[in-house]
Amino acid sequence: MSSSTESDDVPSAGTSTSRDAAAEAQKVSSRLYDLIGVRGKASDGSPGVQECSGKDRDRYFRIFHKWSFYPASAGDLDVAMRNLKDGMPKHGWKIVEYGPDSSANKNLTLIADNDGQKAGVHITRMAKRNPPKLSLMVVSGCYEVPEGQKVEHF
Repeated sequence: MSSSTESDDVPSAGTSTSRDAAAEAQKVSSRLYDLIGVRGKASDGSPGVQECSGKDRDRYFRIFHKWSFYPASAGDLDVAMRNLKDGMPKHGWKIVEYGPDSSANKNLTLIADNDGQKAGVHITRMAKRNPPKLSLMVVSGCYEVPEGQKVEHF
């Protein structure tokens, strides 16, 4: 779910309105925030709606929620990533990829899927940023709106 945007790789997330699915994505992000386990501050990112590749954009959608976490101390960035890597599998997450990305900074990246929550997450440790941060992108599976409704894009 998190490593590809092709519709074949995106599982169905069931039926929901855009607003309810966005609220669910925020809950997933909140649980991830709790797993970070170090003091810091999260950015105020709001979820958004995107199309499901190859499907009717008025009936099918995915939710994405991009946000950042800024630790109180730069040294806590590594602790936060370790807490996520160790804690996520205990909460239904399957880590698909973990290691440095291909950027010049070789940012540490964690990609994971949670079939139970029909969500994926892409987490990047940006230690060389000022201020240092974790960048998180939560993405849902593909929802279908209830019969007679249309996708609300926001």
